[in-house]
Amino acid sequence: MSPPSGPEKRFFDALAAGRFEIQQCAACAKHVFYPRVLCPHCGSGELGWVAASGRGTVYSTTVVRRKPGDGGDYNVCLVDLAEGVRMMSRVAGVAPQDVTIGMAVKARIAEGLVEFTPA
Repeated sequence: MSPPSGPEKRFFDALAAGRFEIQQCAACAKHVFYPRVLCPHCGSGELGWVAASGRGTVYSTTVVRRKPGDGGDYNVCLVDLAEGVRMMSRVAGVAPQDVTIGMAVKARIAEGLVEFTPA
């Protein structure tokens, strides 16, 4: 896998510096995630970076089953951020089967990635 470049690199560089940022279009004011070159809403190339609130709601969730020796089960979920974008992540700090649709969550940066904890 090649290293990230362009807007994706900018996103991961911010995470490495301890900042969770997403793009916002200067033309239509909508937020954008996953990082892009053009706004998927209006086609503008005027995408800037803003701090994400970190507040979200679990949209969907599943449990990935693994043997205990391989690290045990973990959660994978889609989270709707307060800014109106959806991202794939996980909810940490609770048993994977206890993550529920509609659960309020807040973001944190862990090991260079965004994960969520119950709000």
